[in-house]
Amino acid sequence: MTLVNMNQLLAKTRKNNFAVGAYNVSNLELVRTVIEQCEEDYAPAIIMIHPTELRYCKDDFISYVLTRIRDSKIPVALHLDHGDSVDSAARAIHDGFSSVMIDMSAEDWETNVALTRETVIMAHRVGVSVEGEVGTIGKTGVHIEGHKKEGIYTTPEEAQKFVEETGVDTLAVGIGTSHGIYPPDVTPKIRIDILQKIVQAVPDTPLVMHGGSSNPDEQVADAVKNGISKVNLASDYKNAFFQKAREILAKNDGWDPNNLFPEAIEAGKKVVHHKNKVFNSIGKAKLYEGIDPWRSDKI
Repeated sequence: MTLVNMNQLLAKTRKNNFAVGAYNVSNLELVRTVIEQCEEDYAPAIIMIHPTELRYCKDDFISYVLTRIRDSKIPVALHLDHGDSVDSAARAIHDGFSSVMIDMSAEDWETNVALTRETVIMAHRVGVSVEGEVGTIGKTGVHIEGHKKEGIYTTPEEAQKFVEETGVDTLAVGIGTSHGIYPPDVTPKIRIDILQKIVQAVPDTPLVMHGGSSNPDEQVADAVKNGISKVNLASDYKNAFFQKAREILAKNDGWDPNNLFPEAIEAGKKVVHHKNKVFNSIGKAKLYEGIDPWRSDKI
């Protein structure tokens, strides 16, 4: 299989009762962690790169990512996470991403709609799918001890109007999750009742749950059963990866990546495998056998 856009990838999720995990990466080791484990699970995957991550890993890194995806036995979408401007989306499209997000959810309604629609028009010309966001996702902070800032729940009316006015392919919704790992004094609660109403309002639009890390498995699985098609993750598997790296560095003073990263990759893979089970995505790559690849050479 090969590179696909988000429309191709998520079209099969609701009718087959699963979601696709979307994992943030910014270096070769994290790419390996995600793709190798999803290949082992025969689960579809989404490789995500945030604008800040792209600034770190540089545009030429994307050539490696695309080569690895096209050599894979599973369908994979390459997605820009939380694009912060139309220009950032254009940069990703130029680099060969098959999907982009434009996140203007913190702006007023008119600005969010206008810039999302502009991105949709640009991206659809070359077959790139677009994710937008209405409502906002809370934040737990950079550190595990960070304090949660409340997000804004998405209403069914907003979701329907936003999809109609922008033409987005997928929609990120605020249903009670937050980015990062929750501090000990916060008990997350995914609002399934809100999700169900949004699904009724936009039945043909795949819905995305941001802030998938650190939520109870049963709540995430319930959200998938009730219409979530894509779950964004970074903190959970990266935390396992770097905790193992710290353990290794604390035990010896070596500096060779060959000695540092293999165990860290395995630690991250265990989390990815667990998430694929929660999303009911293990073995679902078989649903895409024979799918036509998304072709970036038409850009």
